[in-house]
Amino acid sequence: MKFLVTMTQDEDGMYVVDCPSIPGCVSQGKTPEEAERNIQEAIQLCLEVRAGKGMPLTIDVREVDVPV
Repeated sequence: MKFLVTMTQDEDGMYVVDCPSIPGCVSQGKTPEEAERNIQEAIQLCLEVRAGKGMPLTIDVREVDVPV
């Protein structure tokens, strides 16, 4: 499965990555590459937990146009 993730660098220099379609699925790493590997593992674990609890695996994430 493919998931969109967001990545930002925090004030301590860590890369924080989040998967918007899975609530609470967040990880981090010292480099962008490490953060990406870590979120892949976090996504797998989050999906397992959600499936085990009978929860929907993901929530609906949409793209909207906003005039600027």
